Amino acid sequence: MGLRGGEFAVADIPSYKRFNLIEVARSFPDTAETMLLDTYLTDETAASSRVFRVYRETPAHYHEGSDEYLYVLSGKGTFWMGDPSNGAEFAPGDLLFFKRRIVHALPRMIKEPVVFLAIDTPRRDPKDIIFVNPADGTPETFIRGKEQVPSGY
Repeated sequence: MGLRGGEFAVADIPSYKRFNLIEVARSFPDTAETMLLDTYLTDETAASSRVFRVYRETPAHYHEGSDEYLYVLSGKGTFWMGDPSNGAEFAPGDLLFFKRRIVHALPRMIKEPVVFLAIDTPRRDPKDIIFVNPADGTPETFIRGKEQVPSGY
């Protein structure tokens, strides 16, 4: 069970919860058919938080409806925001931030698994992915939700 799609009544959603991000990151499978798999930790109107694993390089794309904060939990690669000329390596402990409608990409994975904690403000609809080159993919080929979040404590 998750918080997607209004599965819970407001009274059923806890006002607080703790998550073991290392446990969540380790719970992803070794392979996936989509570019990414994610699992929502929280899914509120004002903001959503997710952990996602990247399985292959992601082409240039943007999100229409939310700003995104990406905290690197594991892995290394290159990432650019706004323009490919500002690409740089990322590593665990780095925080990447970009506003809605800013084109971004992860053109190179150096060390796997690449796993991010994402905070989206406001909440990001899972279908909110627009590829610069439409032939690069669709929301369905980009990301799929992982089945279950390990329990908080």
